Amino acid sequence: MALEELELLEEQEDTQHGRYLTFAVGEEVFGIEIRYVTEIIGIQPITQLPEAPEHIKGVINLRGRIVPVVDVRLKFKKPPMEYNDRTCVIVVEANDLVAGLIVDQVAEVLAIADADVVPPPEYSATVHNSYIRGIGKADGNVKLLLDCEKLFRADEEAVLRSAV
Repeated sequence: MALEELELLEEQEDTQHGRYLTFAVGEEVFGIEIRYVTEIIGIQPITQLPEAPEHIKGVINLRGRIVPVVDVRLKFKKPPMEYNDRTCVIVVEANDLVAGLIVDQVAEVLAIADADVVPPPEYSATVHNSYIRGIGKADGNVKLLLDCEKLFRADEEAVLRSAV
C-alpha cells in the first residue's frame, strides 16, 4: 500500500472514531461502531438454513451476494416479534465476515466520546456478554455499545461462514 493510501485510510478511521449507529431491540438501545457498518436495508426475504440456531435466521440475496442474517432480538434472548416496516437489516463486516443484523429499528448515528464510555459490568464466567464493548452515555441516555469483532462466538461464526 502506498503512503498516500495509508494516510487516507487513517484519516477515514479517525473521522469514524467514536461514531456509533444506534438501534433499538425492544426497549434497549444499542450502538455499533460505524466503521463496521456497510449498509442498512429493509427486511428481505430470508432463506432458512436447516438445523441452524434459532437466532441465525438464514441468508438473504443482497445484489447477488449471499449474506447470512441474525435476529439480534433472539440472540439477546428477547421474545420473538413479527417483522414490520421499521424492522431493518444492518449489514456489518468484521473479522472478514459479512453478516446482516436484524433489529427492531435503526435510530441514529451518534458521536460518543471515549470519556463517556465505561466498561460493562462483569457478571460471571457463565454469562456471555463479551460482545458488549462498553456502556456509552449520550444525551442523558445509556447505550449498550457492541463489539462487532466479538459479536459472534466461534460456533456461531462457523455457521455463518458455512452459509456462504
